Amino acid sequence: MALDMRSAEVEDIPVLCTLMEQLTGHTVTSDTMENRLKFVAESPFDSLYVCHENGVVVGLLAFRIRENIEDVSRYGEVSVIVVDEQDRRKGVGRFLMEFAERLAVEKGCIRTWLVSGFGREEEVHHFYREIGYEVTGYRFVKRF
Repeated sequence: MALDMRSAEVEDIPVLCTLMEQLTGHTVTSDTMENRLKFVAESPFDSLYVCHENGVVVGLLAFRIRENIEDVSRYGEVSVIVVDEQDRRKGVGRFLMEFAERLAVEKGCIRTWLVSGFGREEEVHHFYREIGYEVTGYRFVKRF
């Protein structure tokens, strides 16, 4: 596979909706995706990239810079990563993660991290461990 990365664009909205639906299991409308692109465009910390092969989008990566007051540092956060179902197990996920790690280094981050939900142990947690990520804690959420 000859993979390349570029910033997501408005023209990508239909495929971005499909990829987000594959990730979440929920319908993502074009309006919702357009709002996400606008949010990213206005944010000094967030970026949205597509991975493509010969112009065909095969993956999506959202990357965020997190500033940490505890040790006065920056972390790179992979806030979304999804590979199209038909392109999984072909190296796309590894390519996306390597891209995120390079971004983090370029932006002065001391590490990268991501959050992955329970129930994905078989699907992706093994992959994250395989490429050097470790479980360091839990995320607690209170819904309103």
